Amino acid sequence: MTQAPARTPTPVRADDRAGRRAWWGLALGLVVVAAAMVVPNAFGVVVKAGGAEPLLGDWMLRYGPSSLVAVALVVLAARPGTHAWLDALPWRRLLVLSWLVAVVWMVSLALVDGYAGMGRILNHGTEYLESARMIDDVGEALRTYVDRIPLDAPGHWAVHLAGHPPGAVLMFIGLDRIGLGAWQVAGPIVVAVGATVPAAVAVTLDRLGAQDAARRALPFLVLGPAAITSAVSADAVFAATAAWGMATLAAAGAATGARRGGLAVVAGLLLGWCLMESYGLGLLALLAASVLLAMPVPWRVRLGVGAVTAGVTLAVVLAFVPLGFTWWEAFPVLHDRYWDGLAAQRPGWYWLFGNIGALFLVAGLLLPAALGAASVPVVRLVTAAGRAAATPWEARVAPLVAGGVAMVAVAEVSLLSKAEVERIWLPFMPWMLLAVLWLPPRWQRWGLVAQGVLALVVQHAVRHVW
Repeated sequence: MTQAPARTPTPVRADDRAGRRAWWGLALGLVVVAAAMVVPNAFGVVVKAGGAEPLLGDWMLRYGPSSLVAVALVVLAARPGTHAWLDALPWRRLLVLSWLVAVVWMVSLALVDGYAGMGRILNHGTEYLESARMIDDVGEALRTYVDRIPLDAPGHWAVHLAGHPPGAVLMFIGLDRIGLGAWQVAGPIVVAVGATVPAAVAVTLDRLGAQDAARRALPFLVLGPAAITSAVSADAVFAATAAWGMATLAAAGAATGARRGGLAVVAGLLLGWCLMESYGLGLLALLAASVLLAMPVPWRVRLGVGAVTAGVTLAVVLAFVPLGFTWWEAFPVLHDRYWDGLAAQRPGWYWLFGNIGALFLVAGLLLPAALGAASVPVVRLVTAAGRAAATPWEARVAPLVAGGVAMVAVAEVSLLSKAEVERIWLPFMPWMLLAVLWLPPRWQRWGLVAQGVLALVVQHAVRHVW
């Protein structure tokens, strides 16, 4: 009897494996989001975040003329011809276009609430703009800044000033002093600055030698739900400052001679200003280390660039000490103020997963899918064999994704982020989103459309505080 030849197993393609991991990541993300939405009402848990937990807002269905523009952008994203045209666009024009489209996308979503959506929140008593108008003597404000952080201090600062170093309010004081302090003007300025984040992240990848990866990632950095909280939030400005700091740091590694040193100084100035904008942006040290790790240059170059950047960053912080503000003295006082406020009323156990649910809603549900797809390749790069097998773009992008995840992980376990992460974590989101580069092509095409649709649903169904 003739024996049938043994069948050769069909090899599992890399795309198939990535697709399976993406499905597992998406499933986990949906479970977390569902739990974050259901638990408060199902179990009567008061989480102090409005009625649309885990987002800080309330359910309110609405629409406006600008809704048509937002829908049109999502439709364009679904057309294969759009992507073919973008692929053929020169690099610099693509960067400019990314900014223009990001502005239109952010504005079209914001205007669902009428022109008030373009920045009236900045006029709220707890926000920077209103506080900026009330500060007549900047020097005195800096000298008494720490003293006015506690909730029981005479003339204590509004919540956002108390929760941040003075760099944030100083920006709005500057706008107010040059006649741009009306919310109708300041709001569009915040949008214009925040819309540069995708270009800054793309420039970072380009300077690291991964321009093709940057091209593929740009649409996901532009078209997503994060635009909702970027317009209009000061945290979008923080995200832009951080992103351009990383772009400049990467450019320093790619430069030579005096230009390298000059760019490292600029990177230090930007990252130092980040520390003066938000205490939480101290976590950018993790991302900066990731950028240095991703540089395709000798270690002596990386260490030199890193040393100059770190030194200038510290110099920015120290420059405020003789003016009356000491960062490391202010942070413990802020910690006490934080726990004297809503933080003490928000259940920590809920926000451990509620924060992640909010992250997935605002960064987009493609994020957990992308992190699932990228998980194995990124982890493999820890080993020498994994690095040897990796493509050049993977070696450049993987450290940035890992840096983004690390920043969120540390912020999460610190318990200093209970709710409101849809804006607080804006500086961290784009770096994690680079994980979409490991998704199979079909996932990327339809995932981009899904990101746009999710943004439309969230913006039209939830009225945010921001």
